[in-house]
Amino acid sequence: MKNINPLQGPRLGKVLDRAEQVVILLLWVALLERVIRSANPYAPLLLLSETAVLIFALIRRPTEAITRKPGDWLLAITATAAPLMVLPGHTLFPQIVGLGVMLVLLGNVGQAAAKLALRRSFGIAPANRGVKVSGPYALVRHPMYAGYLLVHIGNLMLFFSWLNVAIYAVGWSAQILRLQAEEKLLSQDDAYRAYCEKVRWRLIPGIF
Repeated sequence: MKNINPLQGPRLGKVLDRAEQVVILLLWVALLERVIRSANPYAPLLLLSETAVLIFALIRRPTEAITRKPGDWLLAITATAAPLMVLPGHTLFPQIVGLGVMLVLLGNVGQAAAKLALRRSFGIAPANRGVKVSGPYALVRHPMYAGYLLVHIGNLMLFFSWLNVAIYAVGWSAQILRLQAEEKLLSQDDAYRAYCEKVRWRLIPGIF
């Protein structure tokens, strides 16, 4: 009789889905600890975006159509972990604090709108949890990442250090590759290919 590995096929997708949630929770707890210890009054702003990531990751709809490629998982974990590793140190440029706060708030509104459009279809690793075409997804194909970009630029204004610059540089290098991996997976869906014909830009209208 042929042995059947319980971690192959649909079962593996579910296990990976749950493992992803555990990783996000642990990273969020570590970020919360750093924010609590920080003397910077703007440190709690770091929790806005990342708490939304945690909540939507925990309530999302499970899927079997999730990538099994180790490279895709590495990109997803890197892109997710990087913002959770930012250090809320002293504000070095008080003259641009107002702009930084505005970008953080605007970016959080944008990524929250994208998450609400996805609802329980939110995920970290590339997966097909249904194709969304309404709301902010009618403007760019990855509005959530566009919101993250504004948030991270604002965070750098509030907590500038070369270490944080390096963290975000690594995170966004992985984010772009992760975005491309997501599109490769989703392009197997006829509905997504039709959506791409209507919405040309991935992240920034007129640029990318």
